[in-house]
Amino acid sequence: MKIIDWYILKRYLVTFLFTLLILIPIAIAIDISEKIDNFLEHPNLGFYEILDSYYKNFIIYYTNTFMPLALFIAVILFTSKLSNNTEIIAITNAKVSFTRFLYPYFIGATLITVISLGMNHFVVPNSSKVRRAFEKEYISNARQKNDLKFISDFSLQLTDSTYIYLRSFNTETSVGSYFTSETYDGLKLKSKLSADNLRYNSKDSTFKLTNWRKRLIFNDRDSIFEGNKIDTVFSFTPRDLIYKSALSQEMPSDELIRFINLSKKRGVKNLNAYLVELHKRTSLPIASYILTIIAVALAFRKKRGGTGVNLAIGIGIMFLYIFFMKIGEVLGSVAGVNSFLYVWIPNIIFGIIAIYLYINARK
Repeated sequence: MKIIDWYILKRYLVTFLFTLLILIPIAIAIDISEKIDNFLEHPNLGFYEILDSYYKNFIIYYTNTFMPLALFIAVILFTSKLSNNTEIIAITNAKVSFTRFLYPYFIGATLITVISLGMNHFVVPNSSKVRRAFEKEYISNARQKNDLKFISDFSLQLTDSTYIYLRSFNTETSVGSYFTSETYDGLKLKSKLSADNLRYNSKDSTFKLTNWRKRLIFNDRDSIFEGNKIDTVFSFTPRDLIYKSALSQEMPSDELIRFINLSKKRGVKNLNAYLVELHKRTSLPIASYILTIIAVALAFRKKRGGTGVNLAIGIGIMFLYIFFMKIGEVLGSVAGVNSFLYVWIPNIIFGIIAIYLYINARK
């Protein structure tokens, strides 16, 4: 790397960190103003617990979320400054092409992309688990807690031939009511086990059924058994009953992939909310390259109005990207669609814009 490359890379990273250090305190201040009443409602909640369990993980989550925005603004800011100071004119007069000029930018974008990928796939999910547990305990209202606590009318395919049904289940007490397990041979019912209540024992991973009845169906007769209580084992746990997109945000990617594969085997039909979360963890960091090209191409040439004009155009493009990203996430979560395509649509659209601006900037 030449001196000019180190100079641009240093300015790139310093401005990026400076932009993050502006955005994160703003986010914290807004969040404190919204949640201060919730904190004051719990007199036993200490400052250290709020800081360690909530705001430490809040900072991790929003630092990772703001990375593309901070990168985009940073590139526009210091590239516009280079242009306004006629430093870019001196660089181009030295026969440095636009493609070669992008070299240190791409090194910086690669560093940020690698960090963001690692955070997205492993660090942020574990951090979100702690933060959401804190929110559930101290911030969520009674209705939200109740929605997370109770599951009703739930069905699940355990294997190719076994299905279960629960009328209701309490995730805190691990107690459910009106449980049914049916086993089929093709379309023919072979056995049916039902119980008025069941309770999960996490120590030995068994279920205790109360007032149970089991029916075995043969070609020429049926056999019926019943009893008051019985302990048995099933290939699911209460965690498998919690089908919510928020759960996916708390799983590291390796765990999330295993969960998706297991859910597919169990016949869960719509896993797109989980697939959107998995694909988004890669698509957003990769956007660093696209946004870097767009930002440099916009700020490369000196404009009337200077940095302010470039910054205004850049922020407008950034919010358009976020808008398309959110639309893609919502549409990608709908059953029956290609979630991968919808998650990557913003990168495809803005990638085309980046190519156009790159070609135009080279002229």
